[in-house]
Amino acid sequence: MTQVLNVHPTHPQQRLLQQAAEVLSNGGLVVYPTDTTYALACHIGDKAALTRLVQLRRLHRHHQFTLACRDLSELGTYARVDNMDYRLLKRYTPGPFTFVLRASREVPKRLVHEKRKTIGLRVPDNAIALGLLEALGEPLMTTSLRLPEAAEPLRDAAEILSEVGGRVDLILDGGVCGTEPSTVVDLTGGLPEIVRQGKGDLDFLRD
Repeated sequence: MTQVLNVHPTHPQQRLLQQAAEVLSNGGLVVYPTDTTYALACHIGDKAALTRLVQLRRLHRHHQFTLACRDLSELGTYARVDNMDYRLLKRYTPGPFTFVLRASREVPKRLVHEKRKTIGLRVPDNAIALGLLEALGEPLMTTSLRLPEAAEPLRDAAEILSEVGGRVDLILDGGVCGTEPSTVVDLTGGLPEIVRQGKGDLDFLRD
């Protein structure tokens, strides 16, 4: 059975965030709002939960996984970041960007891209998302909640419950989210490369 918790969008209740963190720590799948779309998350170290997430989203073998982090310092723990990358990340986090970087040894091997040895990293600019990360005390394995063959991600808790009720353990209802995903920026080739245009502004490429 899927539980739904109504969370204040700008001042999320700590007890509800802690409850969601406990679900994640116990191997559950949690849906939560971000600054782009609703997202699906599991604990970074839980293999069984990751398998459930992959099956729900029907992700392909070479999918680029993403970790949601609390801040830039945490992001730097899970990726190899040079000085140029650090300046860019400092300017654009938190925000609607996912940065693809070389994974550090702190990232579980099953989350690292098999061929490229990379990991997607993101710091969402959303009070509920950041509060959940703070309550958990570590990054989340995360992906946008877009069902297979669907044109757009799911937007609100009622729609999410209707579509994935029974397949996720908890939904944090923070109101209606957008449908435009994060902008994905590859930082592994020396110069930033836009892999996917999303909500994030590309002005840094014009500087």
